[in-house]
Amino acid sequence: MTPDALREELASGTLRPAYLVVGSEPLLRDDAVAALRKATIGDGPADFNFDRLDGANTTPAALMDVIRSLPVMAPRRLVVLRDPEPRRGAAKALPEAIAEAVGQLEADGETVLVVVAEKVDGRSRWVKAFGANARVDCDPPKRSRELVNFVKAEAKRQEVLLVSGAAELLAERVGPHLLMLRHEITKASLLAGLGKKVTRDHVAVSTSDIAEEPIWDLTDAIGEGRGAEALGTLGKLLAAGAAPPAVLGSLVSHFRRLLRLRSGGNVPGPPFVQRKLEGQASRYTERRLVACLQAIHQTDLALKGAGGLRPELALERLVIGLVD
Repeated sequence: MTPDALREELASGTLRPAYLVVGSEPLLRDDAVAALRKATIGDGPADFNFDRLDGANTTPAALMDVIRSLPVMAPRRLVVLRDPEPRRGAAKALPEAIAEAVGQLEADGETVLVVVAEKVDGRSRWVKAFGANARVDCDPPKRSRELVNFVKAEAKRQEVLLVSGAAELLAERVGPHLLMLRHEITKASLLAGLGKKVTRDHVAVSTSDIAEEPIWDLTDAIGEGRGAEALGTLGKLLAAGAAPPAVLGSLVSHFRRLLRLRSGGNVPGPPFVQRKLEGQASRYTERRLVACLQAIHQTDLALKGAGGLRPELALERLVIGLVD
């Protein structure tokens, strides 16, 4: 099902015991997990009823322990397991445990398991255990019409009114960068004024031509070790109006691809893009790439207010660390 179909199903009161959230678009994956969290445990404290697990550090025994735990003063618990596929040379015991866990959850119904991954092998037993109806596909829009539809749906979610042509211009100027699109809709709405319709003129003034801005120049400069150029490109992006969380989202996606390649996996894309990414991945060890993703996570916390560092400085510090 699509993320929209998931939200409709949850709104109808249907909550399945297990979900597989899979796809290459981090924003859609995060939105799906957020919707499932709200449907499962609501907006209240989650100290005892929400477990986050990382596939790289989770054993089958640990997974089964949290699956079998009982909710505390609530009808249900939520368990979110990210990136369960084993890296090259790792044991496959965890995926096998997931298949067993899904079967147990269907029987008791007190815990909801959400497994999140960028890519999975649909032939795997653990993937088939979820069934087609419990799989949420989170791939980005591939056609311009799909991208425009995303803009319109996101504007509706934000209660922003778009006049004819505004959605198309947003999609054209920003491109398939969904987190950036989300922020640019907000910016255009603020420019238009509370309750006012967003016109093409508002979009033209408030939204830089991000699709032509060097967002990929930034990730390439970092991946190829060109520190001074990376900092210069970052400054250009921020001066052009790119939202810091959106820039961070691009860095997350890029380093996840590098880690997948370094771990022996594959990434989709034209041959020249794959060769470029393979060259960048070879500069890092697998352990170093994991550390880079952890640094990106810490910067995400900084952008949300932890530490009191300005977003621009937090990103500059991150870029320097990623290049070294």
